[in-house]
Amino acid sequence: MVNPNSNPQVTRNLAEALQPVMFEAGPEIECVTLAEGPLGVQTQADLESVTIPLSRLVAADNSAHAFVIACYSDPGLHVCREATQRPVFGIAESGVLTALSRGDRFGVIAVAQGSIGRHLRYLRQMCLMDRFAGERPLNMSVAEAASGDDTLARMIKVGRQLKDEDGANAVVMGCAGMSRHRSALEDALGIPVIDPTQAAVSMAIGTVMFQ
Repeated sequence: MVNPNSNPQVTRNLAEALQPVMFEAGPEIECVTLAEGPLGVQTQADLESVTIPLSRLVAADNSAHAFVIACYSDPGLHVCREATQRPVFGIAESGVLTALSRGDRFGVIAVAQGSIGRHLRYLRQMCLMDRFAGERPLNMSVAEAASGDDTLARMIKVGRQLKDEDGANAVVMGCAGMSRHRSALEDALGIPVIDPTQAAVSMAIGTVMFQ
């Protein structure tokens, strides 16, 4: 599990969120921080800046059986897949695919308004706009989403808008830094809430275990 931003708090949140998918005799899950990354991947420039460092990391690592890129924009996903024969998962792709199995129409909670255009381009490439209810921002930075005291309250407010106003019956959390709030948010909304990090790691575990 590679956190492509350089914020160690996000990596710690990821490790905490992955506790439910760790089990005795299961694959070891290692969460690492990309030191070369920006503090938060929030712009297209941030996204492009981590592509080659991620590719180098994947190509150089000879111990991992699978990789997960823990950023909702899936930076470098296809470049990393070219760099290794081992499976590489992006949390956005995995999270949306999981949401499609839990509801007819999904919504996404973005960290900031500036992220939404980038996410929409990705959804159009995946040909999923007919199942897309909408995306709304928290208007926070990645660092604030990872450690802010009012993050959950904002997520509940935005999640209710996606559910009640946009018609979403499943919600995807659009940032790896939100991982620790999945259970509480699902309880508050009463509909499935997908942590894309858990979704991607679950797919990776399944792939590794059945090879």
